[in-house]
Amino acid sequence: MDKTLIVITGPTGVGKTAAAIELAQRLHCDIINADSRQIYRGIPICTAAPTAEELAAVRHHFVACKDLEESYSAAQFESDVLALLPSLWQQGECVVMCGGSMLYVDAVCRGIDQLPDISPEVRAAVKEKLHREGLESLVAELEQLDPQYAATVDRRNTSRVCHAVEICRQAGTPYSMLRTGAAKARDFRIIKLALNVERDELFRRINTRVDRMIAAGLEQEARSVYHLRHLNSLNTVGMKEMFAIFDGTMDRTTAIERMKKNTRVYAKKQLTWYRRDADVIWVTPDAAVTTALQLIGG
Repeated sequence: MDKTLIVITGPTGVGKTAAAIELAQRLHCDIINADSRQIYRGIPICTAAPTAEELAAVRHHFVACKDLEESYSAAQFESDVLALLPSLWQQGECVVMCGGSMLYVDAVCRGIDQLPDISPEVRAAVKEKLHREGLESLVAELEQLDPQYAATVDRRNTSRVCHAVEICRQAGTPYSMLRTGAAKARDFRIIKLALNVERDELFRRINTRVDRMIAAGLEQEARSVYHLRHLNSLNTVGMKEMFAIFDGTMDRTTAIERMKKNTRVYAKKQLTWYRRDADVIWVTPDAAVTTALQLIGG
């Protein structure tokens, strides 16, 4: 059997963590977390991070390893995972990677375009403009620097807009000219499983998960990091709705329902993303482990 990375991905709330842990236990291997928010410390409820029991059941990597103030990217994740894998291959020929952050999964499986490192000065200048003039000003700048990318980017996604402006400023050339999208060769086999259930069942699971997060103390967790609400690490579903309560712009009932709706919208985006990937094998959560073991054996 060749060195094999088994990817367990799919929409939020579908049951990836449980399937990945069962598979890793069967294979006696580690799990690499590919959730861009679970990487951060201090917000385990909002990110539905693995519990203490789950972390004890299988060794996980890239869970709660960064402070909220630290910047991190898919490109850094690609580099860190590729640096880690050789030591994991020494323990066995399989590693499980679990998560639904599309760019993080693609970074490891396909690679990220080589982009210039952003200097502290450029990053600080873009951040300062964001705080002084708002996101709209950066969108306007991006339209001038790279109209092609500006036409396709989600203009409400602060992280992506800021990143594109940083690249344009740093490189002195449009971001779109540096994005080739060409897949990089990997020296290991990749089996990519995307978990899914019927739409009504997925939405029911999402709604139930949100209710459980509220019961587990999401509001208190959000309150503890409210003073850091400007950070990109907290620009995520769950925190944004809780912050709206604290800001007085949304009542509690509306915020919870909005959180459910926004999570469902994100799940649909994930499904759309992975349906475009010809390498994805679609399975139900119950069939994930059996399918993975069959594919490894095959």
